[in-house]
Amino acid sequence: MKNKKLMKSKDKILSGVLGGLAEYLELDKAVVRIIGAILIIFPGQVVIGAIIYIIAASVMPEDDGSNHGDDHVVEGEFRDKNN
Repeated sequence: MKNKKLMKSKDKILSGVLGGLAEYLELDKAVVRIIGAILIIFPGQVVIGAIIYIIAASVMPEDDGSNHGDDHVVEGEFRDKNN
C-alpha cells in the first residue's frame, strides 16, 4: 500500500484543500471541487462549511512534491569510489 499524505494541491483554485483531497482519494479534481462547493454553500450550512474549509486550509500542509507514488528518486551526483 502506498504511503500517502493528505496535502494541499499545487493545482489550486482557492487554497488547494479540495484538490489535495481529490489527489489523496485518487478522484477527478473537478468532481471533488463541485461536490465540495455544493456542500459548503448548501442552504443553512454555509457557516459550518466555511469554518471546516478554513480549518482544513489552516492545518493541511502544502504539497512539497515528495508525495507522488513510489518514485524514490534521489537527486545528486554519483561518483565512482576509485576516483
